[in-house]
Amino acid sequence: MTVPGTATGTGTGTVGGGELRSVLRAHAAGVAVLTAADEAGPVGVTVTSFTSVSANPALVSVTLAETSTTWARVKDCGRFGIQLLGAHQAETAMRFARPGDRFAPPTAWHPGPHGVPLLDDCLSWLVCSPYEQLRLGDHHLLVGAVEYARHGTPGDSLVHLHRDLRPVTAPTPART
Repeated sequence: MTVPGTATGTGTGTVGGGELRSVLRAHAAGVAVLTAADEAGPVGVTVTSFTSVSANPALVSVTLAETSTTWARVKDCGRFGIQLLGAHQAETAMRFARPGDRFAPPTAWHPGPHGVPLLDDCLSWLVCSPYEQLRLGDHHLLVGAVEYARHGTPGDSLVHLHRDLRPVTAPTPART
């Protein structure tokens, strides 16, 4: 008998990847773009796994799939950027989620500190140096030490929810 609200297992101690993705679709995740540059040029990818790790020292993290071509290029870079996307940047998020030359027009970007490619018109930018890398299952956790942080264009956030990109707008910010 299956009890509503309980997990089903795979026999390996965890639920299957498809089941996990299905359940997590109802969890809104902020949308960011990770960027870096190597000898082949700029590289970037849309991520929803970005999170703050520590305030002191200032650390953030993101995960990338082992199979990601972006991971193959970012893993050895000396610096990387995180751009927090605004509600007006859904097309940018889609462009960086698809294969192809993501930095070709109409992408507007500029070299930031340490030559890290930074996208124009974002809510904010971070430039990080690698602090820790760890393989976890089929992904790699990349923890970065934040060396540069800047506010950008004021506006509402962009989130990924129920397989779609959505603006987050609140007439009155919630305070706790």
